[in-house]
Amino acid sequence: MSVHIIAEAGSNYNGSVTLAKQLSGVAKAAGADSVKFQIIYTNGLYKAGQYAFGHYEIDDVRRVRDLGELPDEAWQEIAQDAATQGIPFSASVFDTRGLDLLCKLDPPYIKLASCDLNNLRFLREVAARGRRMIVSTGMSTLADIEKTVSTLNKEGICGDKLVLLHCVSAYPAKLEDTNLGFLQTLRSAFGTAVGFSDHTLSSEAAAVAIALGATWIEKHFTTDHTLEGFDHKHAMEPQAFQSYVETLRAAETALLPKVIKIGPAEAYTRERARRGVYFSKDLPAGHRLTEQDIEVLRPQSPIAADEADDVVGMILKHSVDAHSAVRWSDLES
Repeated sequence: MSVHIIAEAGSNYNGSVTLAKQLSGVAKAAGADSVKFQIIYTNGLYKAGQYAFGHYEIDDVRRVRDLGELPDEAWQEIAQDAATQGIPFSASVFDTRGLDLLCKLDPPYIKLASCDLNNLRFLREVAARGRRMIVSTGMSTLADIEKTVSTLNKEGICGDKLVLLHCVSAYPAKLEDTNLGFLQTLRSAFGTAVGFSDHTLSSEAAAVAIALGATWIEKHFTTDHTLEGFDHKHAMEPQAFQSYVETLRAAETALLPKVIKIGPAEAYTRERARRGVYFSKDLPAGHRLTEQDIEVLRPQSPIAADEADDVVGMILKHSVDAHSAVRWSDLES
């Protein structure tokens, strides 16, 4: 299966339809397979009131989220624009309102963020829509994931309807913390397609993930990482994102099995780098060859190095010059 690269626009549209359309254009130009936004309604994700919220002030968080909200008509316009640009549109959803809206836009998949991996009530609601679900597994133990997968399987979300994305919920994530071997654990434990939600600042981890069998890669991108918002700072700007996609496509191509292992470039190298079988001295017709009569040296010749033993003991049909290539047509039993 080919690798599906999700261009994760997330909330980086900053409540602007124009910026959202620009992000779809960047995703298309980079060669991504789909563009994905986050449809977030503040009241559907955060409780009211004052409380500690990590290193954020909750009022600032709600203010940014409120600024990012768009009416349904705006999302319809964004989805239609993506279709016009030729790139499939989808989104992460966080409540019933967002889910209802997204399903009206006929997405190729529905994304569930890591924060909702254990939100079984909402997962069942999403599963009831019968669409492919992509679920990120950040901040989760294997037991957490097992409970989620079991719940979704009971709702008919299994096989190619479920994709599990390995994810390290750190922004940005360090390469040495990506724990990419967990991809193989996911695949062997659940038998689903697996992928990698990449929060690093480079392409190395994603390329390794592909080598380990990931068929979905998700990467945050932006038009400008200096814009206000939660994801711009660790997102890739257009040129970097295009290079990222190109690197992953190259990795994907490198892993494709070839019917003929030796391609033209390697065949050219082989011609000079492999050894052939040559006469070590001038020899007369009728001479029976010994090991001392031949040499195995570069470059390649009509008789390969691994056939040198077969030449010993054969008789020359005619005289030969030293250092000339041995040919089967020179010899007889």
